Amino acid sequence: MSGEFGRIARYFAPLAAAEGLGLADDAALWTPPAGLQAVLTVDQMIEGVHFLPDDPPDLVARKLMRRNLSDLAAMGARPEGYLLATALRAETPEAWLAGFAAGLAADQAEFGVRLWGGDSSSTPGPVTTAITMIGSLEPGTALRRGGARPGDAVFVTGTIGDAVLGLHAARGGIADPTGVFRARRLLPTPRTGLALAGIATAAIDVSDGLVQDLGHVCRASGCGAVIEAGLVPLSDAARAAGMGWRATILTGGDDYELLLAAPSGRAAALEAACAPVPLTRIGRFVAGAAEVRVIDETGQPVPLGRAGWQHF
Repeated sequence: MSGEFGRIARYFAPLAAAEGLGLADDAALWTPPAGLQAVLTVDQMIEGVHFLPDDPPDLVARKLMRRNLSDLAAMGARPEGYLLATALRAETPEAWLAGFAAGLAADQAEFGVRLWGGDSSSTPGPVTTAITMIGSLEPGTALRRGGARPGDAVFVTGTIGDAVLGLHAARGGIADPTGVFRARRLLPTPRTGLALAGIATAAIDVSDGLVQDLGHVCRASGCGAVIEAGLVPLSDAARAAGMGWRATILTGGDDYELLLAAPSGRAAALEAACAPVPLTRIGRFVAGAAEVRVIDETGQPVPLGRAGWQHF
């Protein structure tokens, strides 16, 4: 692989915005738009933990970008720019880095963001990448996890479960004849640009599992929630996988859909705000302990084993 500074000049400088100062200074300079509040998030992807060694590098980059964009979407923020950190092995092929940079370029064009700066390092261990994304929003409009109240309905965008089934397919645990599972695992769709302020009372993106992430909302809001498993929206492929995968789908994560709370009477307004992204009501918030109950079509508890993904 070429030297560090040649690599930056070749692959990353073409991605930089004016705020990045040509990637030639110690830090970026950014003046937030007048009257707006800055929103910051960081996410990382580690080889063997968040992506497989043979995953295409352009899709590794795009998924990294989209994980961060999803966090901004959950806050109702607009992306402005990002910082990138990479730690690569000395033997990482030049073609891998070229593909990674091409993936960043593709999503910069799609989502209207540019690189502001970052850091590069070598590592004897797995490839590690991280993005710090900077966004903005009107003060007082941020969607938080702590705004749900008993009586609010639980909604989710899109469909749940394809990404975790994609991981099982990559490991040979389930067939993927249409390629839907692989596609959703490698390239999620962040739900950016939805005008949810003033309608949704709480929000979170589904990254670590539907049940676990809803639990975060419950704890922040001081109430419980009930999910009706039969209402959780599934793709045709996930539905065809069968009931044996239900617990995996509900707890697997990596969906990057938005989980939203809103009064039942605002359902139509919320659906209009999310359009054309599908929106499904899957349960309700209830008074009591800050926990999530999942019930089947007969009202009986659905055994899950775990709530979602945890690193430790």
